[in-house]
Amino acid sequence: MGLHNLKPAKGSVSSRKRIARGQGSGRGGTSTRGHKGAKSRSGYSSKRAFEGGQMPLQMRIPKRGFKSPNRVSFEPFNLGRLQTIVDKYKLKEITPEILVQAGVCRKGDKIKVLGTGELSAGINVTAHAISATAKSKIEAQGGSVTALIVKEVKEVKAKPAKAAPAASQEEE
Repeated sequence: MGLHNLKPAKGSVSSRKRIARGQGSGRGGTSTRGHKGAKSRSGYSSKRAFEGGQMPLQMRIPKRGFKSPNRVSFEPFNLGRLQTIVDKYKLKEITPEILVQAGVCRKGDKIKVLGTGELSAGINVTAHAISATAKSKIEAQGGSVTALIVKEVKEVKAKPAKAAPAASQEEE
């Protein structure tokens, strides 16, 4: 066998359709485009989601929801998941950098520790946010908690109570 003998398998290669090459080709005349209309012309392209003049689906369905541009999304870590990481890597401290090195989360992720599961060892946890139950469980085991993002609590001024309506005088 030589390079000059190589051929593709029988039936694997077919010649392309030669459109608009005369009546004898079987694809002459209208060149498989039907008769007249915009679709038969060169350069035709329909608009995205065009439904032939019918009201398009995305305009028929009402607008819903809202995407906040200021949303902060957190990567959730339950205490049970942190315990498996502590056991696997034999850690005394958990920080976002350590979790990235362990390959558990990505570099830009913000981490929130949640209280589901149990923690058997006292560890020092540093995260972007921590739930109250997680904080109490970690501190109960003798660990410490540090939050990297501290939410500012705005003072809410109490509205003055409305004065009671004046007592109506009884008619005599």
